[in-house]
Amino acid sequence: MKLKYFSLALFFIILSCNETKEVSSLHHENWSKRKANIKTTDSLEFGKSYLSIYSQIYSVSEHTTHNLTVMVSLRNTSDLDTIYLLKANYYDSHGAPVKTYFKDPIYLGPMETTEIIIGETDVAGGTGSNFIFEWKVPKGCPEPLFEGVMNSTKGQQGLSFTTQAKRIQ
Repeated sequence: MKLKYFSLALFFIILSCNETKEVSSLHHENWSKRKANIKTTDSLEFGKSYLSIYSQIYSVSEHTTHNLTVMVSLRNTSDLDTIYLLKANYYDSHGAPVKTYFKDPIYLGPMETTEIIIGETDVAGGTGSNFIFEWKVPKGCPEPLFEGVMNSTKGQQGLSFTTQAKRIQ
């Protein structure tokens, strides 16, 4: 009888030790607080950028992958102007849409940065995942900077690398 209670207590202790990890992204509320109303009469220049990221990389062979945490950094490089991000769409290795991060345009003030975090356990994007960003800036304003920082740490070993977006339109 004591063994039964001990086993039951041990089961609940083990169960309570598991952490719940958030899988991906900043919360939706953060984007809604940044909502921007862009007037069609504003003289803003349109651009589109492509950013490659890696939620997984191959390790040892093509049959083994290693999961990575991804931080996508969205930066306003202007020290004077506010810029507007219209879309941040995430795609998997096959080009299929995974997630759209905000429905309405958002703003970034001068020199401001915001991030999209894709957790290590979120491997929906795979080894060839990517983002397409659409944005508008005032005439003469520098274009935004989009970077990906991928990392993983296990024990005393760490892996980290970066990617930078390329303007495609």
